[in-house]
Amino acid sequence: MRVLIVKTSSMGDVIHTFPAVEDALRNRPDISFDWCVEEAFAAIVALHPAIGTIHKVAIRRWRKKPFDRGTWREMAGLRRAFRSRRYDLVIDAQGLLKSAVVAKQSGAPIAGFDRSSAREPSATLLYERKYAVPRELHAIERTRRLFGLALGYQADLSTLSSGIVPPAGGLSGVEGKTAFLLHGTSREDKKWPVEDWVDTARRLVSQQFTPIVTWSNEAEKRVAEAIAGAVPETVLVPKSLLADVAAILGRSTLVIGADTGLTHLASAFGLPTVAIFLATEPGLTGPRGPYSSTLLAPAGGKVTPAEVMAEAERLLAPRSETPV
Repeated sequence: MRVLIVKTSSMGDVIHTFPAVEDALRNRPDISFDWCVEEAFAAIVALHPAIGTIHKVAIRRWRKKPFDRGTWREMAGLRRAFRSRRYDLVIDAQGLLKSAVVAKQSGAPIAGFDRSSAREPSATLLYERKYAVPRELHAIERTRRLFGLALGYQADLSTLSSGIVPPAGGLSGVEGKTAFLLHGTSREDKKWPVEDWVDTARRLVSQQFTPIVTWSNEAEKRVAEAIAGAVPETVLVPKSLLADVAAILGRSTLVIGADTGLTHLASAFGLPTVAIFLATEPGLTGPRGPYSSTLLAPAGGKVTPAEVMAEAERLLAPRSETPV
């Protein structure tokens, strides 16, 4: 059976879908999976070894030039690529009208959340198979339940595995323990103050960690340079391809991150991950993993570097213990 997954964005949402793929592989070994994703996140989907063809969309770019000949050519190419694969089923794991329209281009039956469960109820008008999944569940569990209903099995929710592996590569010339500091995020109110990142980097160095920072835009570059300038032991990784950042991230000893996609990726890799949530509620979308923890700022309060380091030590403690 050939199944297409439509989960185009964001990075965190894409990562939250991997456990559902793992469930399906265990319960339905007869299924092969392809995936349709925004071009910016194709490298993330490629981290799962069971995903075959990765179809790239550019909805964000297409919206800027809806009447451009190149836009129409790319959309027509996507439709041809879908039809050539002859899918038995498409699972729209996003539940948005835009994702449902993309799924419709395949010509295959579409399975998705029902009207009470989808993020945009209008999307369900394009589905042949609709399933009720409670909205109050975490995004990972919602997707796992949807896949189970669509593919005919009941997922074992007592376990959690993403199945992804870091790509080849990593940092050269850096020995010992490393701590990746993921300071960049999409909204100003989700950003931890620079002075707190600097304080944390200093505390990490005092515990023989090498802090690592990187950046993807000019604002993030200024923060990364400020951290590296204040704490010379910090390794400043220049703006890099997502796959290269994932290779470094996946080999880190510890990850401390704001509410951003790479923090979810660290958690999915099974790394000790401390997530700092300042302005968003992590209950239904926060990182999940065996060594993942979320610190939520209280109303009118803040998360301190001391709290972050205490949580990091707690997460690292089981891994440092050796059996007697």
